[in-house]
Amino acid sequence: MALYLASSLLAAMRVAILAVMLTTLNQSPWANEFESIELSCLIKSISTVSPRIEWKKIKDGKPSYVYFEKQIAGDLENRAKIREPATLVILNATRSDTAQYRCEVTAPDDQKNFDEILIDLVIRVKPVVPTCYVPKSVPVGQSAELSCMENEGFPKSQYQWFRNHEEIPEDPKSSPKFLNSSYVLNSAMGTLKFSDVRKEDDAQYYCRAKNEAGLAQCAPQRMEVYDINITSIVLGVLVVLVVLLCITVGICCAYRRGYFTTQKQTGSNYKAPGKNDGVDYVRTEDEGDFRHKSSFVI
Repeated sequence: MALYLASSLLAAMRVAILAVMLTTLNQSPWANEFESIELSCLIKSISTVSPRIEWKKIKDGKPSYVYFEKQIAGDLENRAKIREPATLVILNATRSDTAQYRCEVTAPDDQKNFDEILIDLVIRVKPVVPTCYVPKSVPVGQSAELSCMENEGFPKSQYQWFRNHEEIPEDPKSSPKFLNSSYVLNSAMGTLKFSDVRKEDDAQYYCRAKNEAGLAQCAPQRMEVYDINITSIVLGVLVVLVVLLCITVGICCAYRRGYFTTQKQTGSNYKAPGKNDGVDYVRTEDEGDFRHKSSFVI
């Protein structure tokens, strides 16, 4: 029985030795843009002395060669190298390197002569200075919206708003300084919406875009909050009404004095058309029209 177990164990070890097997230290590595990153592909077991090693990049479901016939190829040419036996090192990584990478090893002398391992690489990109909009002036009690956006960062940036260099919390009730404020902060969209602006909201505002790679922020901008002068508005309306009343009275007086009347033709100004020489017309009672009485004499 012991001899049978020993022989079975030896057979299993022999099969394992004759099988190429791969492993990796990190199946989901990441790096910041312009840094170096290592995609480890370790050969756990193999019998073949000179196995064939290939790397492929898979982006949008389409594979392309990265390492083929012992040469770096594709968009990683001159930016990558192989560290023995099969690890791929990317130098000066860019955002376009974010993809899946597949390490493939073929060992003709092994019973299991092929193995592969898939690695998901993410290159993080620091945000650029966001574009911020802060209204210059808003009346008390009115609504206002502040916006912040940038499109370069990867993963997608989250946004923070600051008032006079103090971060504005997403929930105003979480801070005594913002307890009475009425706003909605969307950290994913970068918007800060005030539903009812108060005098206390008169301040300097700026936005910060942040992700795992770093952060960037725009310059502070002042939002002035002013009171609405009801007295001035009422006086302005009264002035307009007085002007309209004066115009109406002036038009009525002009009509009464006849400045807008037109002269009409009267009977005394009418001049009857003259008769043609040598022609006389006589109207008969029976015919009810004119009848030629005499003709021209030459």
